Amino acid sequence: MMRKPSGVMFIMLLILIATLNIGLMVAVPLWQTQMQREKEEELIFRGQQYVEAIRVYQLKHPGLFPNSIEVLIKERCLRREFKDPMTADGEWNLILAISRASPQGGGGQQVMVAPPEALSSIVSPQIIGVVSRSTKKSIRIYNDQDSYDQWLFYYGQAAGKKPQIVYWGQEKR
Repeated sequence: MMRKPSGVMFIMLLILIATLNIGLMVAVPLWQTQMQREKEEELIFRGQQYVEAIRVYQLKHPGLFPNSIEVLIKERCLRREFKDPMTADGEWNLILAISRASPQGGGGQQVMVAPPEALSSIVSPQIIGVVSRSTKKSIRIYNDQDSYDQWLFYYGQAAGKKPQIVYWGQEKR
């Protein structure tokens, strides 16, 4: 009887494990990139759902904007609250309309970006859209922006025109 050399099987197993590791090192970054692209598509879809909900709200209440996301759900303009896919907590920042009577008198649209918890301290907030809280760089360029917190989804957005953004808590100059 001949015995098989046991060292050969061990070496074959090591070669197989090394090959699998190399394959995983190539596949994981590709998989992560694909997952990020899918999350970006989902971000755009969900952001556009809010824009459409605000458009429907405007049809029901001409000249008015909702003062909370809950109003959009209650009025049946939005099926459910959509989470921000780019943040762990799923919370969006809200885009609020700023009074048209601007002391600056400058051209272009002005919007305010504020967290939902700031709504209680704002007199008559007018929600016109949402924006991600994530400051990460995107793979895709959306409306000439490469950072998720610059991907604005709001009702009345003019194609190719970026609004002036005022952030909640920052003094207007």
